[in-house]
Amino acid sequence: MIARFAEAVRPGTRPVKDKALRDLESLVTRRTQLSGMLTAERNRRTMASDVVACSLDANVQWLKRNLRDIDQAIAKLIRSTPLWRAQDALLQGVPGVGPVLSVTLLAGLPELRRLNRKQIAALVGVAPLNRDSGLFRGVRCVWGGRAHVRSVLYMATLAGVRFNPVLRTFYQRLRASGKKPKVALTACMRKFLTILNAMVCSGTPWHGQIGVGAS
Repeated sequence: MIARFAEAVRPGTRPVKDKALRDLESLVTRRTQLSGMLTAERNRRTMASDVVACSLDANVQWLKRNLRDIDQAIAKLIRSTPLWRAQDALLQGVPGVGPVLSVTLLAGLPELRRLNRKQIAALVGVAPLNRDSGLFRGVRCVWGGRAHVRSVLYMATLAGVRFNPVLRTFYQRLRASGKKPKVALTACMRKFLTILNAMVCSGTPWHGQIGVGAS
């Protein structure tokens, strides 16, 4: 069945991920897991009785130590690869981009710089898609794509609309034109991603005047 599918559809070939990329993906995935567990334990601690507080406190400390170890392993792996090291420096030079978003893009979006702005937005799931059927015209929305990248990009964009002058101006203009906060924020996520894609593609550091029209 697989052979018949390939013969009929002729899907494009994709390069096999090398070991370094697989290792980085594994570390970033583990970091996400530990971060989620740490948040859950801290939330439980706020409502815990004294009889289980010590157990929760011990778990929180253990998770924090493991999270630090994972962060150190990620940093070491990025430093060992010249391309990742250069891209990480470019990305973290942008207001609103921190270590978590940078490594998430490096590990979860290796297509960065290889796709144009429309393709990269669709891949992450921040491109507006029609919901039309016959004469019905639905509201455009976003779905699909790489949810783990999109969730980190969302949190970074929340900071970006406050501290990144380009995103802040763009967000304020959309809100002034009547766009709802969620719609405006999604548009900022897409603009943020296309800016980062253009920067990595050209190797140009952030100067606050990066265009987003690069393919």
